Amino acid sequence: MIGLISATAAGAAARDRLAAAWPDRTRVYEGPVGEAVRSAFSECEQLVCFLATGATVRLLAPLLAGKAADPGVVCVDEGGRFAVSLVGGHGGGANELAREVGELLGAEPVVTTATDAVGLAGLDTLGLPCEGAVAAVSRALLDGEPVALDAESTWPLPPLPVSPRGSYTIRLTDRDVEPGPREVLLRPPSLVVGVGASKGAPVDEVFGLIEETLREAGLSPRSVAELATVDAKSEEPGILGAAGRLGVPVVTYSAEELATVEVPNPSAAPLAAVGTPSVAEAAALLGGGELLVPKRKSDASPAMATCAVVRRPGRGRLAVVGLGPGARDLLTPRATAELRRASVLVGLDQYVDQIRDLLRPGTRVLESGLGAEEERARTAVEQARLGHAVALIGSGDAGVYAMASPALAEASDDIEVIGVPGVTAALAAAAILGAPLGHDHVSISLSDLHTPWEVIERRVRAAAEADLVVTFYNPRSRGRDWQLPKALGILAEHRAPTTPVGVVRNASRPDGSSRVSTLAGLDPASVDMMTVVTVGNTATRTVAGRMVTPRGYRWQNGRSEQPEETR
Repeated sequence: MIGLISATAAGAAARDRLAAAWPDRTRVYEGPVGEAVRSAFSECEQLVCFLATGATVRLLAPLLAGKAADPGVVCVDEGGRFAVSLVGGHGGGANELAREVGELLGAEPVVTTATDAVGLAGLDTLGLPCEGAVAAVSRALLDGEPVALDAESTWPLPPLPVSPRGSYTIRLTDRDVEPGPREVLLRPPSLVVGVGASKGAPVDEVFGLIEETLREAGLSPRSVAELATVDAKSEEPGILGAAGRLGVPVVTYSAEELATVEVPNPSAAPLAAVGTPSVAEAAALLGGGELLVPKRKSDASPAMATCAVVRRPGRGRLAVVGLGPGARDLLTPRATAELRRASVLVGLDQYVDQIRDLLRPGTRVLESGLGAEEERARTAVEQARLGHAVALIGSGDAGVYAMASPALAEASDDIEVIGVPGVTAALAAAAILGAPLGHDHVSISLSDLHTPWEVIERRVRAAAEADLVVTFYNPRSRGRDWQLPKALGILAEHRAPTTPVGVVRNASRPDGSSRVSTLAGLDPASVDMMTVVTVGNTATRTVAGRMVTPRGYRWQNGRSEQPEETR
């Protein structure tokens, strides 16, 4: 919950805007400011104070306990110009909150955390538990000193500017070891503990068994990702209680699924009780991995709990990111976040140049020229299979005539795949032209490099006969100068010569241009590969120089098929 505190009418107005935008995330604190800050500090995970920073500092000073415990605090000035991350930038999430508040209120986020200020990923923001000399190693990264990454297993980490050797170390391990004086330990969630329990097994017995098993195996409980068991035990209090103490979820499988897993220690007892010869080992192994600790029983008499431990390898991550049509303000926040999350970036060289400034230090860039789409897709998937966090970029939306299709054709379920949508060239061009896509529409690429012309022509004819608005991608190049005239001729068999046609080149970019012509008046020679051509349907009209396709054929008669609010 985010506590909101203000002292003036202007602050209250901005406060109320946040409260209205985030009704489920915020709580307004009224009354004297000092009391409001004290109450919010003890009751909320984050605070936004519409107060001067000096006043907020004085109010907060007696309350501060430490960066691991304090809530994140953001200050917004009286004029709403700045959102200042004041306390708990990383641990309390104040840096990100300042950006969110700034975006909503139109304020400039002010973040002074050193790593954030220079674009480095903070070691305590990587999504993994960390311990050790975080401040010292972070300072070494900031100062450009060599910091080594000692990864005992591959994990899809964000980019870090590490060296093969260094006097400081970032160590990725699930083993129960103590960090050195110049070392940070990162704990990957690589361990799965399979658990079996008799009805009514005490939580102390279940948790004690897990704790002792991990300690004797030299494994860190901070790397436990989940407890796994059979469906029949999904509500067993002892298992749920142990998971609660570890802070991990309980994952369950059916007895039929568990019975298919080959285990070293099957038993007749669970087979008779729940229908599978193994619970602990089978549940831990079902998702794959290496069995580190075979089934063992608790020391109680009679033993009411069993467990087994499996190490799962890191699963690579592939984000297929659409960059939009070119303008930076049409690049989505989600796309920006994924670009900064990736340790490996794969893309066309000219697209890489568009967003190179957004990449974090340490990002490895694999770029290539035109015509290497399938090679880039294979490279991205291969890097993800090696356990890296990869971003594969494409213009517009990566799923529209771009990199998502070849990449997903290569990818299997051994990697995580995330699709990040982008603004397409068709949408960017339509916004410039007016509202040509107001009714049913279709996009067709006229490039026959990958699709036979006979197939393309059949699709154009179908769109013409169906009276769909058509946006042509890849309309004309030096070596393909006849396809666009041919396609326009097919549409002309079904549409009037005066049908509006929009032509937009480099939509949204500084050198972009646009014009509205007609089906009869368009000169195909004025079109190139950087252009999209949008041909209206029989209802499309030009209004004040803009293309408009009505939402319903009866619209121009003053009637609509359904009320606007139902659309």
